[in-house]
Amino acid sequence: MGNNFSNTQYFKATADEANIEVSQILERVYKALVEKGYNPVNQIVGYIMSGDPTYITSHGGARSLIMRAERDELIEEALTYYINNKFINHKN
Repeated sequence: MGNNFSNTQYFKATADEANIEVSQILERVYKALVEKGYNPVNQIVGYIMSGDPTYITSHGGARSLIMRAERDELIEEALTYYINNKFINHKN
C-alpha cells in the first residue's frame, strides 16, 4: 500500500472523543502529565496563561486533547468545580 500525499486524508474521531466534555479533557490531561512526572497544576496553568501548547505533554494525546477546549472554558470548568466543592457543598 503506497502513500498518496496528493489526496486529502480524513480522520474521524470516535463518538466518545467527538463529544468529550471539558471536565473529561482536564482529567485526561492531568493524568497524562502525572504519568510523565510533571506537576499538572503548573503545566495546565502555564498553558492557560500563555496559550502555548508545549506546556502540555503529547503523551496519550493530551496536547491535542486540551486544544479542543477554549482556555476560558478550562478556567470556567476548574473554577466552577472549586466553588461548588469548596463553598456550596461544604458550608461551615
